Amino acid sequence: MERQWRLEESTVVDAPPAVVYGLVSDLRNMGRWSPECRSVWVPRPPARTGSRFVGFNRRGPFVWFTVGRVAAARQDTEFAFDVGVFGLPIARWGYRFEAEGTGTRVTEFWQDLRTDGWRGRGAELLGTVFAGTNPARRAALNRAGMRTTLARIAQTVAAGA
Repeated sequence: MERQWRLEESTVVDAPPAVVYGLVSDLRNMGRWSPECRSVWVPRPPARTGSRFVGFNRRGPFVWFTVGRVAAARQDTEFAFDVGVFGLPIARWGYRFEAEGTGTRVTEFWQDLRTDGWRGRGAELLGTVFAGTNPARRAALNRAGMRTTLARIAQTVAAGA
């Protein structure tokens, strides 16, 4: 199976882009939506371009943290962040928001950043050891996780939270 370096998943939620952007750009919400992220600590919310944060993650018996930096915070259109560990780049995660009818099409995207020689190989090894996932399986796990995350965002919007 060929390794995937990028993924996208979308859903339409029943709220305008400003509402959905506000929920997603509050990184502290990720712990209740993502099947791997348990919590996010943001030292000075709200997060904006350049803000740093720490994510605490768990999948089965595997527990790990990531250090993130907001790469894009474009009000109502895009929110993206890069995550890494021990100074090694791991991935870019992000969301795009497009008005669709009376709602919003939310597109979650992921890009594997473990591409740079020894740094990429080091990050792959850390992912295998700490997260229990080798690079060949990561895309499939992320796709399933993205679908879960988007469904939970839609449920939050539907509940009016």
